[in-house]
Amino acid sequence: MDFKSYIRDVPDFPKPGIIFKDITPLLQSHWALSSAADSLIKDLKKEDIDKVVGMESRGFIFGPMLAERLESGFVPIRKPGKLPYKTLSESYNLEYGTDTMEIHVDGITKGDRVLIHDDVLATGGTALATTKLVEKLGGIIVQCNFLIELSFLNGREKIKPFKVKSLITY
Repeated sequence: MDFKSYIRDVPDFPKPGIIFKDITPLLQSHWALSSAADSLIKDLKKEDIDKVVGMESRGFIFGPMLAERLESGFVPIRKPGKLPYKTLSESYNLEYGTDTMEIHVDGITKGDRVLIHDDVLATGGTALATTKLVEKLGGIIVQCNFLIELSFLNGREKIKPFKVKSLITY
């Protein structure tokens, strides 16, 4: 399926010079949404995934859908102060500064087989922080999934030790 045909380019968002890849047209099509979810977990049903980890905020769109299809649990990764229980934090570098992601300390159990999902793999900072959080809690990362990969930003290099799947590459 040509998933790219469901992605809208929005120039100068969120700032001048950026071409934002908008996934909402894909989300608006039941057929495209369902096909994308099925494609993201193709070949994973035999992997016995225990948890799907979704990164704030658009990782929360597909993450629960994938978890349901894989008959596994869903674990959110959020920005600081958004999770109500005890958390583990991981900071990462941005182009101009740092940011932090958090996970509940009981979100992953040692030995859990984990699928990580987010909508876009760009520079890889958020994905790298997420892999570190999962591994600190004893999770085994089976795969990192992304709807879109912006390959020119080389984010895949940051998560090189892990299997990476992207449906759309720019």
